[in-house]
Amino acid sequence: MPLLSAADAARRIYCAIDTPDLARAETLARALAGAGCGIKLGLEFFSAQGPAGVARVRKAAGGDLFLDLKFHDIPNTVAAAVRAAAPLAPTIVNVHAAGGRAMMSAAAEAAREAAAKAGTPAPLVIAVTVLTSLETVDIERMGVIGGVEEQVVRLAALAHEAGLDGVVCSAREITPIRRALGPDFTLVTPGIRPAGADVGDQKRVMTPGEAITAGADYLVIGRPITGAEDPAAAARAIAAEISATGN
Repeated sequence: MPLLSAADAARRIYCAIDTPDLARAETLARALAGAGCGIKLGLEFFSAQGPAGVARVRKAAGGDLFLDLKFHDIPNTVAAAVRAAAPLAPTIVNVHAAGGRAMMSAAAEAAREAAAKAGTPAPLVIAVTVLTSLETVDIERMGVIGGVEEQVVRLAALAHEAGLDGVVCSAREITPIRRALGPDFTLVTPGIRPAGADVGDQKRVMTPGEAITAGADYLVIGRPITGAEDPAAAARAIAAEISATGN
């Protein structure tokens, strides 16, 4: 298994900046600018600061952006939302796979059309399968039969059929998704905690090294980086672990 360079390992990381506060987000983004990782901005920040806030934090970070808004609505509405997000030039955008094949296809088409019109690279369009805060008992209460793994693989296959680039999934579902869909489907994995870190409200977690060994393409890591005294040093330490693991 070849080793990743430190730079390549850092690019595998998206730091989740989960705050509604613009000053805090910009401070974290500037601190991470030299670490080589991307940033993830989600609903909490977007609801408070909107596209203008996203643009400011993206500029402060200077790297890749995962715009984690989890669009889920009728196909036309989701396509319009993806087009509206295009000027922010995200590297990754996401939708909920539970929105169905037509919705996902509309999102993918809208992202590619908007990027072509703007003359920018098309973002990866990925689907959320089952949130990492949920376990089998939780989805059974929603009427889903067969357990988390079966549901994740089912939704991942639907996203693949819809023409999406990949999915968000727990590291524990990487192996069955790879078995079903092969090596070229992008897997973005939250619920990543370095050894010894508090798992918080995540229930299906792995360490960075375990997730990369399992076949994750990108890791979403929040509190272990943002809660550190030196966020850049924390990000570099995680990248060093990934580099030592390989790809």
